[in-house]
Amino acid sequence: MKLGAENRTETIIAAVLGIIALLMVLRGFVFSPSSKPTPAPARAAAPAAAPAGNRGKATPVLTQSLDPRLRLDLLNSSEQVKYVGKGRNIFRAEAEPVKIEQPKVSPFRQKNAEPVVNTPPPPPPIPLKYFGLASRPGEPTRIFLSEGDSVFVAKEGEIVDRRYKIVHVTPNQVEVEDMLYNNRQSIPLSQG
Repeated sequence: MKLGAENRTETIIAAVLGIIALLMVLRGFVFSPSSKPTPAPARAAAPAAAPAGNRGKATPVLTQSLDPRLRLDLLNSSEQVKYVGKGRNIFRAEAEPVKIEQPKVSPFRQKNAEPVVNTPPPPPPIPLKYFGLASRPGEPTRIFLSEGDSVFVAKEGEIVDRRYKIVHVTPNQVEVEDMLYNNRQSIPLSQG
C-alpha cells in the first residue's frame, strides 16, 4: 500500500499544515506568558448627576483608583445631590386620575339646541350563511353554516367558530347568538 504516492504535493501540504497546527498548540500550552495578574487600567466613572440648579456647570469626572483610603470629599458631594422628580409617586400601583377639561360653549351655539348624545355603534352582523340541514331519525338535527371558505356543521346548543352559539334551528332559518357582543340574529336559508 502506497500512502500519498499518487499526489505528492497534497501530502507535503498536509504535513506542513499538521506541523504548523502542532506548533500553535504547543505555543498555547507550553510557551504561554506568565500568569501574573495585570492591574486593570483606571477607567473614568460616569459623571455624578448634577442638581437641578447646577445645569450648565461642568461636573468633574471621577476616576477609579486603587487607593483604599476613604474620600470624604466625594461622599459629601454625592450627598448634596437632590432628586427632583416629576411628581409621580413610584410606590403607588394606580395612576393619578386624569383631569378632563370641559369644552367651552361657543357663544354662537343656539340656546335650544339639543346636546349631541354619543351612542355606541351597533354590533357587527354575524357573517355566517345557513345553507342546509341534515336530520336522521333518532339523531339531533345538524345544520350547515359557511363563512368564506370554511364550512361548519353544528346542532342546537353548540358553539361555532369559538364565537357563535346555535340557539334554535328550523327548516327555513337558524337563530345564532354572537357570544362576544351578546346579540342574536336570525339567518335565513340561503338559496344557491
